[in-house]
Amino acid sequence: MVTAAQQSGSAIDGTRTFPKNFLWGSATASYQIEGAAAEDGRTPSIWDTYARTPGRVRNGDTGDIATDHYHRWREDVALMAELGLGAYRFSLAWPRIQPTGRGPAVQKGLDFYRRLTDELLEKGIQPVATLYHWDLPQELEDAGGWPERATAERFAEYAAIAADALGDRVRTWTTLNEPWCSAFLGYGSGVHAPGRTDPVAALRAAHHLNLAHGLAVQAVRDRTPAGTQCSVTLNIHHVRPLTTREADVDAARRIDALANRVFTGPMLQGAYPEDLFKDTASLTDWSFVADGDLERIHQPLDFLGVNYYTPTLVSETDGSGTHNSDGHGNSPHSPWPAADKVSFHQPPGTTTAMGWAVDATGLYDLLRRLSQDFPRLPLVITENGAAFDDYADPEGRVNDPARIAYVRDHLAAVHRAIADGSDVRGYFLWSLLDNFEWAHGYSKRFGAVYVDYPTGTRIPKASARWYAEVARTGVLPGA
Repeated sequence: MVTAAQQSGSAIDGTRTFPKNFLWGSATASYQIEGAAAEDGRTPSIWDTYARTPGRVRNGDTGDIATDHYHRWREDVALMAELGLGAYRFSLAWPRIQPTGRGPAVQKGLDFYRRLTDELLEKGIQPVATLYHWDLPQELEDAGGWPERATAERFAEYAAIAADALGDRVRTWTTLNEPWCSAFLGYGSGVHAPGRTDPVAALRAAHHLNLAHGLAVQAVRDRTPAGTQCSVTLNIHHVRPLTTREADVDAARRIDALANRVFTGPMLQGAYPEDLFKDTASLTDWSFVADGDLERIHQPLDFLGVNYYTPTLVSETDGSGTHNSDGHGNSPHSPWPAADKVSFHQPPGTTTAMGWAVDATGLYDLLRRLSQDFPRLPLVITENGAAFDDYADPEGRVNDPARIAYVRDHLAAVHRAIADGSDVRGYFLWSLLDNFEWAHGYSKRFGAVYVDYPTGTRIPKASARWYAEVARTGVLPGA
């Protein structure tokens, strides 16, 4: 048997060849691109409510129209085909399918995703469906949201509806995208919807998101053909201590537990890490973890989705340090429960428009760690990319050399990890389109395709053409 590492190779001129079956794609999220916020039975999600709350989102932007993908999906699929993408990772909008989070589905919502997946398949593009990318139906938040067990139970019912409707078309499913953001930015720091600031609620939300994941995997597997793949996507933080001092190393351990092992522990190993319980004992006794929960959460997965943008740099502090340099948005409330003595630092190097340091070595180190911790679990890069201040020139071209350099360096890190033994099966560029970038509104552009928001016009950037050639050939050119 030829391994991925044996299939990959490098040439003297710096070019790198990826394994033959490596999957090349791009990704989006429903609230960021769809628009049509009140059409065909869709009701508000927590992001609709959050965006309409004054002061929450830059410039008062909302996802009411976004990039109008709900009406322009054929055009967008044609763009994917033109770029030669092998796969498209998109998310289903829960409030478009099941507006109250309970009861029967709205068929018009399901029909939209049926049409989308049919078009993708017709163009030879593999659909990769994410069940949850942060747009919880507002009615479920009003009933308590993710801190409540009932929300996980409702999620399992929604997953069953989606699998029944699309399981004959979609063969790859992701339960949750970045549950850390949902729990700790949504309920801890409040910089994401629903904007609550309660550290205990954040920990409760993390557990119930874990439970939702496990229940959803069971629901999808029960309703789809053999061979269907199930996964989860985590924004694993690559946490580095500022120095080798014991106190800084322990600060990194503490953040690693809150950022990563709170999810990988129960999902992939069937247990929460004991140090997490000790670190947060001043806040909760974790009695919300019911008997049997860990068995429900710990479901076999076909691969782990990994989102990476930048490393995290921490040190111990006396408690007067700031949490505002963690890259996740400014708030007087911390997204890190019981971590008041940890300070976050700006990593060295150039930065993107998000203020995030560009450091591809973090992706390599992260992939190697995951391969060592979970050696039998394949990995897929489900998000990687960068925001820059893009603009269309008078000839209507968008040149973005900084993005090309960013993606080239990170793909080189992926290639190196594969050569060193990591089983990485694919890469999804974030994002296909410029879009609504959460609390930043439309001020940050991550897309490979430029969107002129007043008209909706799509313009592939230079990076889109460059990435299309890499995807077509499987060869990463040298710098």
